[in-house]
Amino acid sequence: MSRYRGPCFKKIRRLGALPGLTKKSPIDLRNQSGYGKKSPYSLRLEEKQKLRFHYGLTERQLLKYVRIAGKAKGPTGQVLLQLLEMRLDNILFRLGMAPTIPGARQLVNHRHILVNGRIVDIPSYRCKPRDTITAKDEQKSKALIQNSLDSFPRKKLPNHLTLDPVQYKGLVNQIIDSKWVGLKIKELLVVEYYSRQT
Repeated sequence: MSRYRGPCFKKIRRLGALPGLTKKSPIDLRNQSGYGKKSPYSLRLEEKQKLRFHYGLTERQLLKYVRIAGKAKGPTGQVLLQLLEMRLDNILFRLGMAPTIPGARQLVNHRHILVNGRIVDIPSYRCKPRDTITAKDEQKSKALIQNSLDSFPRKKLPNHLTLDPVQYKGLVNQIIDSKWVGLKIKELLVVEYYSRQT
């Protein structure tokens, strides 16, 4: 299944706020809760879809992350969220250097971003503590990032990131703490969804 490129509002109305997908928020979210009682399967499916659309993943990519998380030490759900939050496209979004995760992916694909002084054009690149993320030293790269920084109010950065807006530079201080994850999600339901598929 490919990455979703359809209307964002449709997904937000069904799943609730997806800040990584779009900055817009529909006025009417009444159908978010749906009608009647949902089955356990539909609740698990909904949480899985929420995770997938927020981080802009294909079904195959998300399944791969779930498998990696399952083999790692620690609770699978928490490890899964840490893996997704440490992706380069998500880090750029959380720093405010891109308005959305698809916008961050475009910055990376178009070779505007350096990690530790080297161009990285893979949005799924996994950032590590002490990684430095900067704009390429070109006017266009800096203008795109400046535009994003100017467009959106400065939000409180999660404690694993530091931003120097003057230098167009972000720093990864540590692995993200689960309380700073940028999406309200019941990650256990996502893990349950996949464990019941296999």
